[in-house]
Amino acid sequence: MNCLAIDIGNTSTTLGLISGRRVTHVDRHPSDCDVGSNIERTIRKVVAGRPLEGVVLCSVVPVATKRWRQALRKTLGVTPLEVRHDLDLNIAIDYPHPETIGPDRIANACGAVAQYGAPVIVADFGTALTFDIVSAAGAYIGGVIAPGLNLMADYFAEKTALLPHIDIRGRVGRVGRSTKGAMRIGARVGYRGMVREIIDHLRQDAREADAALCATGGHAAWVLKDVEMPFTIDPNLTLVGLRVIWELNTGVVHERT
Repeated sequence: MNCLAIDIGNTSTTLGLISGRRVTHVDRHPSDCDVGSNIERTIRKVVAGRPLEGVVLCSVVPVATKRWRQALRKTLGVTPLEVRHDLDLNIAIDYPHPETIGPDRIANACGAVAQYGAPVIVADFGTALTFDIVSAAGAYIGGVIAPGLNLMADYFAEKTALLPHIDIRGRVGRVGRSTKGAMRIGARVGYRGMVREIIDHLRQDAREADAALCATGGHAAWVLKDVEMPFTIDPNLTLVGLRVIWELNTGVVHERT
C-alpha cells in the first residue's frame, strides 16, 4: 500500500508516493501551475490507480492548499493530513511560537532526524534558504532564513536598469568576462560563502558543534558542489519527513525495505 506525500512551496510543488520506506514516483512542477485541472492531472499521474492508504501534505501557500484539498477530494475522495506543530512528531518543539514554524521546516526536521539522527542542521535551498536545527536532545530549537538564489537573481533584474536576468546554473569562471559571467560568480561563490558563514555561526555553540549537516532543495547540489563541508544532499528529505509524520499520526508503520 502507498501514501501520497505533497510538498507545496512558493516556487515548486513536489509529490511522491511513500511505498514501504521508499519515496517513489516523484514529480515536481512549478507552483504557479497549481490550478484545478493541472492539480487533478498531476495527482492521477503520480497515483496511477495504485491503492492509497492516505495523503499527507505540507504547504507554505495557503491559497494553493485550498486548491489541493479540493482536487484531492474530487480525484481520490480523501482529505489530506496537513502538517502542523501540534501533531505527533519524532521531535520535540522548543520554540517560543511554534505555530509560526513553516510546515515544510517541520517536515525537514522530522526527516533529518529519521535519516541522520540528532543533533542535525538542515539547509533547504528553495525560494528562501532556510537552516533548521534539531538539538542533541531531539528538539527543534530554531534556525536561520536567508534569501534564496532565485530571489537574488530576480532582485538584480528588477531593481537595476542594466543588469540582466541570468540563468544561475550557467558556466562559472574564475573571473567574470561578461556581465552575466560576473553575476554568476557572485551568485555561486558568494552564496557558498554565506552558507559557510551561517554554518560556522550555528556551530559556535558546542552543543551543535558536531551536528550532522544535510541539504535539500532545488539548488542544493549546484551550490554545494566541491564545497568542503560534510553535507549529505537529500533531494527527497521533505517527503521523507512527511512519511514520518504520516506514520506517527495514522498508526501505519512500514517495514524498512
